[in-house]
Amino acid sequence: MDRGYPRVTVSKKCERFIKGGHIWVYHVEIKEIDGSYENGDIVDVLTEKGRYLGSGYINDSSKIRVRIISKNANDRFDTAFYRRRVEYAVDYRLTVMGEDFSSCRLIFGEADGFPGLTVDKFENVLVAQVLSLGTDRVKETIFRLLVDVLKERGYPVDAIYERNDVKVRELEGLREYKGFYPLDGLRTDLSGEVGITENGIRYAVDYINGQKTGFFLDQKYNRRAVAKIAKGKRVLDCFTHTGAFALNAATVAEHVTAVDISQTAIDMARRNAALNGMTNIDFVTANVFELLTQAEKEHRRDWDFIILDPPAFTKSRSTARAAQRGYKEINLKAMKLLPRGGYLATCSCSHFMPDEQFCRMLYSAAADANVSLRQIECRQQSADHPILWGVEETDYLKFYIFQIV
Repeated sequence: MDRGYPRVTVSKKCERFIKGGHIWVYHVEIKEIDGSYENGDIVDVLTEKGRYLGSGYINDSSKIRVRIISKNANDRFDTAFYRRRVEYAVDYRLTVMGEDFSSCRLIFGEADGFPGLTVDKFENVLVAQVLSLGTDRVKETIFRLLVDVLKERGYPVDAIYERNDVKVRELEGLREYKGFYPLDGLRTDLSGEVGITENGIRYAVDYINGQKTGFFLDQKYNRRAVAKIAKGKRVLDCFTHTGAFALNAATVAEHVTAVDISQTAIDMARRNAALNGMTNIDFVTANVFELLTQAEKEHRRDWDFIILDPPAFTKSRSTARAAQRGYKEINLKAMKLLPRGGYLATCSCSHFMPDEQFCRMLYSAAADANVSLRQIECRQQSADHPILWGVEETDYLKFYIFQIV
């Protein structure tokens, strides 16, 4: 059946991959391309026998040659198609986030059928990041629809800010930049800071200069789980960023020490503590590895609850082994610093560190520290970052709480 789109024939391996749920076609899996196209155009993906597998954006500049956006041969990629996708994404968040909808991830890339697109909602401000050429070409349509659909559901949008200041865009042939998106009726003159409330705690979010979109929404309920454990404890929050874990713990803890190597992050964390009138928390600008090493040398027993929320130590399979050593080092030191009966919250936000490998690392660290781990909770990212089965990249966050015994 000729649908009028260029046709990309893929290998049997890629066919199995797509039928198993994945939506990327790598350049090495392409057998033949029939028809002319421009980068970012829609193409049909076919088996070697000519059977339809899906349709997606093609880009010769990327190793991911085709990013599939539909596996329905009846789809036509018009405004109505994108409106359905936007409505699905928004209505899903309204369902699973409930009262937490005010600040959440509205679009989570491939998991919502929008390859390379992230949109976070911070009250009335949307912060977007576009990492694929095909999506970049239709982003104005998507942005307009987001504004319309949210307004229809009673959530007006004041501004859209793009955080396209990431090098990975170069792999798609896209330039880096950031700035307000000039959509009719939206503001482009805001300060770049917005106040949000999460788990009853107030934060100032700097969506212009903060990491990624300005605030990590995926740990929302993991922070709440930490607060359940922290009552009356002396807590060390490592890699605190803007202080979210520390502030959740501080609502019930005896005292919290929050550590980060970034002075900018520490300054924002201190501001967030002040916003909430918290006085049982202090902030330290330091390299976490060095701080834990020094505390171990001094045989300190200052804390009975340690939280480890490091940045992704690996962003590729080639560096996963080196990253595992980094994860083990901080977890081993934390285990040695905690007393028997103390508590450890630890996580990895890299999908290149699968859960099985992360758990092996924790088991090895516990053995080296001569302790046992009593598992309290095993968690993942919040539901506004849905895991699409068959697309392993969407299953990235591992979060554990243990008692040291």
